[in-house]
Amino acid sequence: MGPEHVAYGMRSSYGMPYVTPDLVTAWERGTMSPSAPELTALAGVLWCAPGDLIGAPRTLREHRISRGLNPEDVARTVGLELLAYQRMEETHEWRGNERQSAALADVLELSLPDFITVTGRDTKLAELLRSAMTTRWQAYTKPVSKMVPLDRRLLEAALLEMHTEYHGLMVATLSWAGGSAAADSSDSGRDYLDQIVDHFWAMVQRSTY
Repeated sequence: MGPEHVAYGMRSSYGMPYVTPDLVTAWERGTMSPSAPELTALAGVLWCAPGDLIGAPRTLREHRISRGLNPEDVARTVGLELLAYQRMEETHEWRGNERQSAALADVLELSLPDFITVTGRDTKLAELLRSAMTTRWQAYTKPVSKMVPLDRRLLEAALLEMHTEYHGLMVATLSWAGGSAAADSSDSGRDYLDQIVDHFWAMVQRSTY
């Protein structure tokens, strides 16, 4: 199916007269994103589930759609007013309490990394982890544990190993050799910090086994 066929199907079968081939092309290229009703209609035209069009869900809305749930279902289950829940989806700011957070993770079948991401805590977690790598990691065990409910011994082991890895990458920067080796090490250290949250979850998973 070309973009013109998809656009025609959405206009004729789903009552969306404004959908043009150019709009469908923009969705394909990722320069624009379809709204929830548009995504549902698009999936209908393509004979698939909405979740199949998302790939790996990252936002609260994408996780809900991938589970085939409407906003009313999730809002009722977690104990929120519909408008309040929809506002959280739109702003990517989860404001639920501990009980509502647990209900959200259950209804959307969220892993701990997914839960941290959809509730908008990735940025703060990254800040804490970067500080833990560049200073004394022990001082950040408690702040990280408040955000990530892990066994303290597991968390400490992960932070210690990450700290060792990071400083192993940086050691050439402090060597007498200098030159390209130091520059490469510095670049590796920056790359490590840029991907710090991914390294953290990988380390936690590794420490679990």
